[in-house]
Amino acid sequence: MRRQLRRADLPAVGEVRALLRDQLRRWEVPGLVDTAELLTSELVTNALVHTDQGALFTATLTSGTERRLRVEVRDFSARRPQPRQASDHTPSGRGLLLVRELADAWGVRVQRLGKTVWFELAAASA
Repeated sequence: MRRQLRRADLPAVGEVRALLRDQLRRWEVPGLVDTAELLTSELVTNALVHTDQGALFTATLTSGTERRLRVEVRDFSARRPQPRQASDHTPSGRGLLLVRELADAWGVRVQRLGKTVWFELAAASA
């Protein structure tokens, strides 16, 4: 699943969440929906708010004995995301902390033009 996102198109965050929710149900992994939507919202919002260009959202589900959902958001800024210490007095700064705590794995892959921020969630066995 892929979706191109335009610069500063914040309504696209909700659209991507809905597309991901529907795709996860088609892939028959509804147990991932809530966490995947939350973490996807964080990555997409970061890419659209903290960079000057659009982004590319990709979600894949591996097959085999241990199925894993991998979500990637590629943007075209060389600036690496940094988890911040959130406080009760700031309205933002919790996104990467949530990703770090809720994802089974996550990271940043630097590319020639920009970077890809990704996370993975293990799908429960059927």
